[in-house]
Amino acid sequence: MPTAREALLDAALSALTTRPWPTVRMVDVASAAGVSRQTLYNEFGSKDGLARALVRRAADGYLAGVERALGSPGGTGDRLAATAAWTVRAARTNALVRALLTGCWNERLPRPVRLAAPTGSSVPAQRRADAGPPTPAELLGLVCARAVAALDEGRSPHDPAALATTCEIAMRLALSYAVAASALPSDAAPLVREAVQRWSAA
Repeated sequence: MPTAREALLDAALSALTTRPWPTVRMVDVASAAGVSRQTLYNEFGSKDGLARALVRRAADGYLAGVERALGSPGGTGDRLAATAAWTVRAARTNALVRALLTGCWNERLPRPVRLAAPTGSSVPAQRRADAGPPTPAELLGLVCARAVAALDEGRSPHDPAALATTCEIAMRLALSYAVAASALPSDAAPLVREAVQRWSAA
């Protein structure tokens, strides 16, 4: 059974799929989650706090998927191809992930900014959310750092700098597919696999 916080985030995300964020009301989110409005404010502090938590959860969910893709079987090309396919799929199915990856936010989405000073929330998860979401460059850096850690496991003598560059190439290819409306998520994988093989052979 989800916690009150998770239920509230689920309700907020569901509301966001049917109407723009500025028209989403806190009372409706609390009602849909089956909790009191006071519980919502205790967890998030404000609607802006709820927005920051919603975006942070999207970033965390995307990075968890990256970890799973990097843990898939196969060599470097296969695992980066799986990461690329996941990136395209996540960006296509979650508008918040797409905005996090591209930096393209529209008026329908919450666009939380980093706070100048910590809020001092009594909820640890909210203090983390209040730190703000990663920028697209930071998110790319997090993915590449995870890729280097996952792929450079002593199985082959990888150069970490070259591996980071390979990952960045793979991710930039994936992002080009994420914004190309006609491409399928699976289309990115073969191109990434081929690019990695050519890069490795160079």
